[in-house]
Amino acid sequence: MVLRSPRFSDYRIGMAEPLYVRHASSLEHDTGLHPEGPGRIPAIERELEARDWLGYRRVEAPAVDMDVLTGVHPQAYVDSVRSMSERGGGAFDADTLASAGSYDAALHAAGGACSLVEALLDGRAAAGFCGLRPPGHHAEPATAMGFCLFNNVAVAARHALDSLDANRVFILDWDVHHGNGTNDIFHATDAVLFASIHQSPLYPGSGSLADSGSGAGQGYTINMPVPPGSGEGVWLALVEHVVAPVGRAYAPELILVSAGFDAHRADPLADCRLETESFAAMARHVRALADEVGAPVGAVLEGGYDLDALSGSVAATMKALSEGGEPGSVKPDATTRSVAAAVGARWDVSMA
Repeated sequence: MVLRSPRFSDYRIGMAEPLYVRHASSLEHDTGLHPEGPGRIPAIERELEARDWLGYRRVEAPAVDMDVLTGVHPQAYVDSVRSMSERGGGAFDADTLASAGSYDAALHAAGGACSLVEALLDGRAAAGFCGLRPPGHHAEPATAMGFCLFNNVAVAARHALDSLDANRVFILDWDVHHGNGTNDIFHATDAVLFASIHQSPLYPGSGSLADSGSGAGQGYTINMPVPPGSGEGVWLALVEHVVAPVGRAYAPELILVSAGFDAHRADPLADCRLETESFAAMARHVRALADEVGAPVGAVLEGGYDLDALSGSVAATMKALSEGGEPGSVKPDATTRSVAAAVGARWDVSMA
């Protein structure tokens, strides 16, 4: 039996308009000749403007409240990011850069995710998408890495739990790289169910099938590594036959997607073979799950570095999240069966 939250039991598509959260500071995070560059946001927004913004209302992202941010990132680390920007920028590591505008951009990226969660949980939004940067899912509590400064989705989930009366949050990470930061932040709690589909081997090298959480969170981390070359059949089978049934059993009060688009076949940084429509198909499964358990759903931009693939895939995802539709069905493959066997000790995942 699915336990529906009384707060969201009447939640349905169409009760409120979807939101697209944005902020000009995203363009001031100047990474130079880097895959995660400021041109990503204008590419997305040109595509959305051509589609009349898909019915999404554009809203400005606020800067995150410092008490909310330090619920995930220690003050000393936050200060180190601020200091790096105040010095004009620099490199946290070989991949992760900052400029004079990066701290302000990072504050608004985290704040936008939190403001979206607030709108979702109080019924002001039917669905939402944060078109903000820098991305966040690699950021650990005290470490910037993988192009990420603050872990936007983790800060938003923590805000929902600490301040918005949510008890269960489900985060699905479909970026092609494992969301190691989110994984570790919620590793020992059952208040967040974290599920990640990611290519392996690939940066950052974490996210093995055997990593399923710890302590009270044992079984609430579900890592689903897929081999290079994996296409839509593999990814959609995992969403349909593992993610959806586990999500139904967990009955979250909020669903968040760490929405990376670098599993697209055109992306230069990985070797998976998704099409633009593949992201829409995954989003329809997520939308169907959200409707079934009575939870709102929002997505936060992570990776995606081919601008045409990124912009088209974001638009396809946003359309599916707001409009829903028949998610379709694929047969489970060998990868799905091995993942289902691994998670079966905690969750009733049947391959029938």
